[in-house]
Amino acid sequence: MTEIEENMDSSDSHDSVTSGKKSGRTSLLDSGEDFEVLNEEDIDDEPPPLEDAGGGKGKNTDESERTNADTDSDPPGPVEEWLDVLGNDQLKKKVLEEGKGRDSRPQKGQNVKINLKTCLSDGTLVEKQSDLSFTLGDGDVIQALDLTVMLMEMGEKALVQANAKYAYGERGSLEPEVPANEELSLEVELLEASDAPDLELLPPAEKTALAIHKRERGNVHYQRGDYAFAVNSYSIALTITESSSKVDITPEEESELMDVRVKCLNNMAASQLKLDHYDAALKSCVSALEHQPDNIKALFRMGKVLALQGEYAEAIQTLRKALKLEPSNKTIHAELSKLVKKNSEQRGAEQALYKKMLGNPASSSSSSSSSSQKHRAKSSWGLSWKWLFGATAVALGGVALSVVIAARN
Repeated sequence: MTEIEENMDSSDSHDSVTSGKKSGRTSLLDSGEDFEVLNEEDIDDEPPPLEDAGGGKGKNTDESERTNADTDSDPPGPVEEWLDVLGNDQLKKKVLEEGKGRDSRPQKGQNVKINLKTCLSDGTLVEKQSDLSFTLGDGDVIQALDLTVMLMEMGEKALVQANAKYAYGERGSLEPEVPANEELSLEVELLEASDAPDLELLPPAEKTALAIHKRERGNVHYQRGDYAFAVNSYSIALTITESSSKVDITPEEESELMDVRVKCLNNMAASQLKLDHYDAALKSCVSALEHQPDNIKALFRMGKVLALQGEYAEAIQTLRKALKLEPSNKTIHAELSKLVKKNSEQRGAEQALYKKMLGNPASSSSSSSSSSQKHRAKSSWGLSWKWLFGATAVALGGVALSVVIAARN
């Protein structure tokens, strides 16, 4: 290495250490974490006191050089204890016990197992769970866990502080018992992570159970008003039910999977309706009816979607089909009555608009009819006079002819 290269390396090393001393924080490149960037006022650029400049009092040059060397060789200051996961100060993570390194972090889609202790913000214990298993990123647990476990190393213990937005939200929870708008403190230990099973090799009974689990999680999201998360869970369940299989499956098992699939499509349509995604909801209903043409829930929701799109005639036809299948259903009766009334009002409004655009057709027709009658009467009167004049002329002609014949004789 040349002298110039050595000086550059030495200078770079010194700058990085000095920067570490000033900030008291590890470099982003070294830590791999996103830490807050210091403001200019946080950096101490003031010169040292006059008595310390140039060696200071009571220190010789050798001691000063040794002190500087020791200072330059000090490791950077410790990283911040709390990691602001989303940068909004609403979800924070602190390492209690180090894990096995960044390479051991689990990936989205893997099955993980954790020990979990949940407390309220005042320290009240909510629950303890050992060997809690879930699929990372599938929405099987509260958002706080999905987002922070992904940042944990294998064997790591961490403390997580979560705003209610990333826990149980405005409604709270009955099981576990968590009040509304409550912040949570979570103590998490990551035990293991493994790849999700190959759906094609999964036995039909296990595949059905897994799909039902995802659908039920979607139902939880729906009941809490988290409709986008509900759609996500139902989509995952559908992927499971629609996956091909390399193992033998009986007609009964195929029927069970089909039943779960239709239920997921129906529930997805309901969630999409709540999100005002009418085209997507209609597509879900159509898919459900392709599998079960007489499914009342699919027909009912399809009727609602069509009505919201302004297709009243088609919506009424769809709801009448549903009512024919279940005549005692009061909900369908009420919706159908409402649509019939709306359709009648719409047709009345359209007719009024046409009259306004084209004038009063009835008045024009009446006027035209009256004119026609007058014309016919006038024509009839004219014909009568012509007939009388002609008859008179013929009679006079006959008399004249008789006189001429008599004179010749």
